[in-house]
Amino acid sequence: MIKSQLIQRVAGANPHLFHRDVERIISIVLDEITSALARGDRVELRGFGAFTVKHRAARQGRNPRTGDTVFVEDKYVPFFKTGKELRERLNPNGDDSH
Repeated sequence: MIKSQLIQRVAGANPHLFHRDVERIISIVLDEITSALARGDRVELRGFGAFTVKHRAARQGRNPRTGDTVFVEDKYVPFFKTGKELRERLNPNGDDSH
C-alpha cells in the first residue's frame, strides 16, 4: 500500500471527513515520525510496532556490477520492530517463527 492508497482508504472509512483533511492528517503523522527519528528518538505505536534508528559502522563493500571493493561510510538507518498484536494478526495460529 502506498501513501495515496492509505489516504483513500482512511477517507473512505470516514466519509464525514474531507479528503484534504485526511491527507493533511496522514502527512502530519508521517512527518512527525520522520522528525522524531531524525532527532534520534524512538517512536512506538502500541500494538503496531516501534521505529528506531540504528547506526551502521563504516565497512568495505562490493560493487555488485563490477565486483570492485568500495568503501561504505557509516550511516544511520531506520529500523522497525513489529508489535505483539501485529505479529499475532499476521500469524493467527501462534506460529511467528518464520
